[in-house]
Amino acid sequence: MVSAKETVEAQIAASPVVVYSKSYCPYCTKTKKLLTELGAKFDVVELDQVAGGSEQQVALEDLTGQSTVPNVLVGGKSIGGNSDVRKLHKAGNLEPLLKQSGAL
Repeated sequence: MVSAKETVEAQIAASPVVVYSKSYCPYCTKTKKLLTELGAKFDVVELDQVAGGSEQQVALEDLTGQSTVPNVLVGGKSIGGNSDVRKLHKAGNLEPLLKQSGAL
């Protein structure tokens, strides 16, 4: 059986951008909307809708040090949550990061 950590690592390796989210989270919705508006290709894992979501969230915390959602990973590295993504965007640093990862 595959562990939650292995599942998360495989998800991160399979996509240039992964947004770990919960379907009812307004900050997650804002983050996904911004990435969509920018035209980024990204995968979403709705932790409240997948089997083992709670375990995956714990594994994410172990990997990234962040226990909250959204948890956005670009090029295999966590860039934080909604406020972090918005700060990067406002500073003009998000799009270059997305391009570098192959998401744009």
